[in-house]
Amino acid sequence: MTKRFLLTSFDIWLPHHTSNSSDDLLAEVAKLESIPYELIFLRKLPVDIKSASDKVITKICETQPDYIICCGMAESREKLSVESNARVTVNLAENSGESILRTSIDLEHLVGDSVALEISHNCGRFVCEGLYYSVLEFLSFHRQFSPQLHPQKASCIFVHVPILTKDNLSVILKCFLSIIRHLALSESQERL
Repeated sequence: MTKRFLLTSFDIWLPHHTSNSSDDLLAEVAKLESIPYELIFLRKLPVDIKSASDKVITKICETQPDYIICCGMAESREKLSVESNARVTVNLAENSGESILRTSIDLEHLVGDSVALEISHNCGRFVCEGLYYSVLEFLSFHRQFSPQLHPQKASCIFVHVPILTKDNLSVILKCFLSIIRHLALSESQERL
């Protein structure tokens, strides 16, 4: 059975941006014709946590992907960064704390020896982290409480994409495609 991927990217959000590298990367992936997996694109998400999360969760329900790869731009990074977790601050009465959700994907295995791929433990406290948290929370909830509505064990990762240049584009694209291939060929989606 062909693996199905939902790939997401964000729109620009600052006046000096002419494009978003996450969307630029997905545009390059969309040009490729020889990918043996089903790729569903949800590009140029609004830079708003609730709106972006609602759109992605709706698309997950519609398409029932095996994997969700959410992408965002990281101007200060030089490598593709796969995020290990997402955090939100929780305020309960007089106490506040942090809720952390982690991907079920074995990132050490995913990254392997890649020279242009790294694991990050800081998703950035912005819309990227908000979206990632929302999707991980949605997947976790439906696995536990309503598996009949979402029977597949979909998994999600968030990938931060550096600014793309003529010098790094081919390496970044190759690494991103290796992520897709690795996930598609993995025996188990769950971390042991």
